[in-house]
Amino acid sequence: MNTDITLPHLPVFDSTMAYREIRRPGAPVVLFLHGNPTSSYIWRNIIPRVASVAHCIAPDLIGFGQSGKPDLDYRFEDHVRFLDGFIAEAQISSAYLVAQDWGTALAFHLCARRPEFVRGLAFMEFIRPMPTWEDFHQQSAARELFRKFRTPREGETLILDGNVFVERVLPGSVIRTLTQEELDVYRAPFGTPHSRRPVWRLPNELPIAGQPADVCALLTEAHAALQESRYPKLLFVGNPGALVSPTFAVEFASKLHDCRVVELGPGAHYLQEDHPQTIGESIADWIAENERARQSGIAA
Repeated sequence: MNTDITLPHLPVFDSTMAYREIRRPGAPVVLFLHGNPTSSYIWRNIIPRVASVAHCIAPDLIGFGQSGKPDLDYRFEDHVRFLDGFIAEAQISSAYLVAQDWGTALAFHLCARRPEFVRGLAFMEFIRPMPTWEDFHQQSAARELFRKFRTPREGETLILDGNVFVERVLPGSVIRTLTQEELDVYRAPFGTPHSRRPVWRLPNELPIAGQPADVCALLTEAHAALQESRYPKLLFVGNPGALVSPTFAVEFASKLHDCRVVELGPGAHYLQEDHPQTIGESIADWIAENERARQSGIAA
């Protein structure tokens, strides 16, 4: 049984996008961006902790959660276009971005194109161009599984027919045991093979070993812009992590301007499910600190 609430929707192009929101008029906006195969539901225990200092909005990416499933390829560029459309429809003029997994790729790309939009960036388990398959994941079994996801026919069989991403990858990348109710919410958007096409597409979009070339190029540019950026950053990392280890996180952050690392303790990929309190409270404190600094800068 799906125990999630029914979300409001905004019209975006020829479809609609659902979103969670806790309004705080006059406060800065925080835009939460999820990854694959989750939805805004993954932020459910974090948003209330951030809402003390911010107006919180968490969309379901197109094809995910309670958002529509228009006839798209669901490539990275499709998600970019629909996220831009959502931001325009929601009339968001600036925001802190909080992102995980594919949400980070969208956030980095948005930051590179519209640096004036970004008040700050908090991110975790992030996507970047990976020169070889050895750079992709810390576990060899996961690398092998994702190679299969990208193999014609085999990937479709695993994800579209077998629903492996939702049934195995998701719960296997959370340290605690997800409840039946939580799993049912994550399953709800993907009840048929056709409905799982957005989930199948994204592993095929991962920028690994130069492929796909267009995504690699876009994210190479986005990461170059990230290194030049001056807005404040907050990087969360679990131990051992999945895409990002504690050692890698510290090294990565050292190359960025104003990037603080928060080590969460035991965690794999979906860190929001294991550490919502620490993530939420850290983001709230960080935003309050940044807003005080902005105000003192304006006052000066």
